[in-house]
This record gives sequence, structure tokens and C-alpha cells, in this order.
Amino acid sequence: MITQSYLTDLTYKINGACIEVHKILGAGLLESVYHKCLEEEFRLRNINFKSEFKVPIIYKGKEINCDFFCDFLVEDLIVIELKEVSELNEIHRAQILNYINLMKKPKGILVNFNVKNLYHQGHETFVNKYYDMLF
Repeated sequence: MITQSYLTDLTYKINGACIEVHKILGAGLLESVYHKCLEEEFRLRNINFKSEFKVPIIYKGKEINCDFFCDFLVEDLIVIELKEVSELNEIHRAQILNYINLMKKPKGILVNFNVKNLYHQGHETFVNKYYDMLF
């Protein structure tokens, strides 16, 4: 059974992997570099994930073929969107919220690698009604 506590533990593991990548690489690289290195870090930590996959768009009961891709889905529960920008903004936040709602996942993490300290400045966590249904 999936619980809020389980998602919290998984979030710590994900954040730890992101911090490790940032600690080694620092800021200023392309998002694609962080993506590939985070894939490797997830493998090293035995964290199950899907990478760069198409998000299904259902419109009026029909799946629409769109090029709408998500960076990571961890354990089929937590969506991760990577950024390498000077500052996270409302469009970035809307993007992760759209992902978790469209995919019906309880939690999303927005990670920005273009910061000095990833732990304090580089990630934001989002939950929705699917999270609220968990105990």
C-alpha cells in the first residue's frame, strides 16, 4: 500500500540523488547533462524510473498524439521535471502541476540545477488531490 510516508521517504532518496549530481557537476551545464547523470545516479541507488517518456493527453475521452514529454517518473509515483534556469517561475510550476494531474500521480518535484545550493534553493515539491487520498 502506498502511503504519504512512503512518498516522503522516496522524495528524500530522489533529492539525495539530485544533490549528489549537483555536488559533482555544479551549476552551469546543459539540462541534458544533468538528466543523463541523474539517470546514472538513480541506477546506482537502485531507484526505479522511466526517463523522457510521452505524457498521455486525453481530450474528450480520446488520446491525442502530442509531443508532451516528462523528464522522469520514479516508482510510477513521483514526477520529476529538471530545469537549468536562472530562476524557477510560475510557468515551470504550472508545468509540473500539469504533469502530475494529467498522469494522476500524487507528487511532483521541480529541480533547478542552476543554483549554488540545491538543497536550499534548487527544488520544489508539489502534491495534488491524489496525494490527499493517501494515508
